[in-house]
Amino acid sequence: MKHIQARATTLIEALPYLQRYAGKTIVIKYGGHAMVDEELKASFAKDIVLMKQVGINPIVIHGGGPQIGLLLKKIGKQAEFVQGMRVTDSETMDVVEMVLAGLVNKEIVANINRAGGRAVGLSGKDGGMICARKIELKMDSPELNVPEIIDIGHVGTVEKINPEVLHVLQRDQFIPIIAPVGYHKAEMQSYNINADLVASAVAKALGAAKFVLLTDVAGVLNQDKELQSRVSFEQADAWIQSGVIAGGMIPKVNCCIDAVKNGVQKAHIIDGRVPHALLLEIFTDEGVGTAFYANQAAS
Repeated sequence: MKHIQARATTLIEALPYLQRYAGKTIVIKYGGHAMVDEELKASFAKDIVLMKQVGINPIVIHGGGPQIGLLLKKIGKQAEFVQGMRVTDSETMDVVEMVLAGLVNKEIVANINRAGGRAVGLSGKDGGMICARKIELKMDSPELNVPEIIDIGHVGTVEKINPEVLHVLQRDQFIPIIAPVGYHKAEMQSYNINADLVASAVAKALGAAKFVLLTDVAGVLNQDKELQSRVSFEQADAWIQSGVIAGGMIPKVNCCIDAVKNGVQKAHIIDGRVPHALLLEIFTDEGVGTAFYANQAAS
């Protein structure tokens, strides 16, 4: 009986969150271990279906770097990175688009549909959804008086999000699954875009209630390696400057802060290695991971 009562308590705890987020959009960046472990893939799909079933509008943007790397290796093409970004020539771009918009995207769609959802796979080229522009990297060169411009090929950033196709899918109760491939209309070029950037841009364009980054870390840790449930903009900036937040966490934190500064109500970094981490974040009082607020005292 106590076990049954505990289940009822969990449902009651979820009630105010069900009411708060009914009809609202939650944008999820899906990546890391949660995309490769079979049990985690299944639990993620069920989480998304449950969210849609209770009236929330989830939108999923996914990565796929390891899968791209595997296929490039199979065809004998050496991967090259500059400042953490994959050098993407025309041949590599074909592989990127094949893997992201084909293999990975359709697997996620199939998993969600198998769990009882109605998912639709898209790339940023569909409906002109992600307008991209080319990234130019600059590197200081002692031989030159000006920074050296490094061309890393078909690597881009988000110029603009056109959300019309997403509105249509949400209206008809579909779940959009988006591959982070953008397009520059004038140049007639496709671009590989960091999935965190795409997810943040989509969240801003839709005025999402939440933006959630699924990662392979527990969240933001302080100088004593303790997980922080909340981090203010000021604290995040101080920790970046001091090196407490470092490496790949810096762009993730900046994506979250940028989203909240531009209309998204809350942004979170959570551990995708935890089964049902999404549900724990959205429907429980304690949540998981780290939340970012304009004001540290916000609730």
